[in-house]
Amino acid sequence: MPVSEGVISALIELKRTDDEGLVAQLTSQLRRLIASGRLGKGRALPSSRRLASDLGVSRNTVTYAFEQLAAEGYLEASHGRRPVVTVDGGARVDGAGAAASGARSRKLRLSPWASKLKQADWPMSYQAPFKPLRPGHGDVREFPNEVWARCLRRSAVQAVKRELGSVNRSRLREALAHYLATSRGVRATAEQIMILPSAQAALTLVAAAVIIPGDEVWVEDPGYPGAAAAFRASGARLTGIALDEQGMQRMPGLGAPTLIFMTPSHQHPTGRLMSLARRTELLRLSRPGKTWIVEDDYDGEFHYDSRPVPALQGLDTHGRVFYVGTFSKAMTSDIRLGYLVVPPALVGMFEIAQRHIGLIAASHIQEALAEFIADGHFLAHLRRVRRLYHARRDHLAEGLERHLGEVLSVEVPSGGIQLVARLRRSRTDQAAVKRLGAAGVVTRALSSLALDRPRDHGLLLGFAAWRESEISAALRTMASCF
Repeated sequence: MPVSEGVISALIELKRTDDEGLVAQLTSQLRRLIASGRLGKGRALPSSRRLASDLGVSRNTVTYAFEQLAAEGYLEASHGRRPVVTVDGGARVDGAGAAASGARSRKLRLSPWASKLKQADWPMSYQAPFKPLRPGHGDVREFPNEVWARCLRRSAVQAVKRELGSVNRSRLREALAHYLATSRGVRATAEQIMILPSAQAALTLVAAAVIIPGDEVWVEDPGYPGAAAAFRASGARLTGIALDEQGMQRMPGLGAPTLIFMTPSHQHPTGRLMSLARRTELLRLSRPGKTWIVEDDYDGEFHYDSRPVPALQGLDTHGRVFYVGTFSKAMTSDIRLGYLVVPPALVGMFEIAQRHIGLIAASHIQEALAEFIADGHFLAHLRRVRRLYHARRDHLAEGLERHLGEVLSVEVPSGGIQLVARLRRSRTDQAAVKRLGAAGVVTRALSSLALDRPRDHGLLLGFAAWRESEISAALRTMASCF
């Protein structure tokens, strides 16, 4: 049904925090109104000044949206005149619907890799809004953005003077090799370290290089779904290994697989710490050259109750362990840098594979990060946020016990950025997540992280990204919901 001019702005909802920009949002929503016939052919839209005022955005935002729709043929726009709708929305939609229906009736031909990715429950199934207590994030408000901006500016200015070199910049590799040796007990030369766009890119690279379709891969259950997606897409047969108090169990009777994926420093999602004895046991299980171990140390910078246990990689004397890390938890998620420590015998092959797949991080960001680490800013930031996150973990755990102790059983991790609260009664966590989300508290269901059938139900709650006042407000909301 056509709408009046004054109502157009009321039909448009722009989200400032959305990953999609304001111009893209406005363009998309106006396109939908035209395609549905609510803005009919020949209809004049409000001026860019008027619509910008009604929506509370800049005039440029509206102008760019109008220009894009004019380029697509939806509007006719000329200087000094209001844009006019040039298409019959109903007819266009009918035609598009018929085409779409025909496309749906034909089964699209995909590769086995793409088909398996499409079946994975990661990452598109979890696109929750960024609200308390969404897990998996640090607090970007505490990051020294001005310092980081100076490093980026200097790196960009100096780019013209830098010689072309390895896609993995030597300054950053050397800084990382020193940091990982002193803080995590990782034993590696700079040449073994590959800089990648994310930790997920590292898992994809490992899967492409060492897994043959049909190979068995062990993963923690419940565990990190991104790893399961990467290995399953490569053709692996996944076996979920249950957890005990020390993390991934040793499974007597099972033969050694091709690859074992684990998060021993803070098991994802429970936060459990794998003991030295268990690490040694799993290392003994792996056969040099035949069984690989991928150690994901996704938030290994954050330990609160004791000194961190050295990385499993540092215990390996036979070159069996890949070590994966990321800067998105310790710094900000939009830096999009991860790294992979490769066993010495595979370095040359992995450098070729990295270039072949195109998993290359921008050199100016690598150089800026090398400077950020070398000048002490990275460690200073870590020391400060460790104290903050420690206090926030305790605040959330105490609040859950006080306000929701009859409903939830809290598992307090020794470190990390999130915790698990299990449901005491026989309730489904998916229903609880949906109810809390409607009330403005974002959590994740523990059952959604199970490989197959969930063993238990609970909530994964983030604490690092949220201030104590925000945590307290979320706890009050949770109490009212339960």
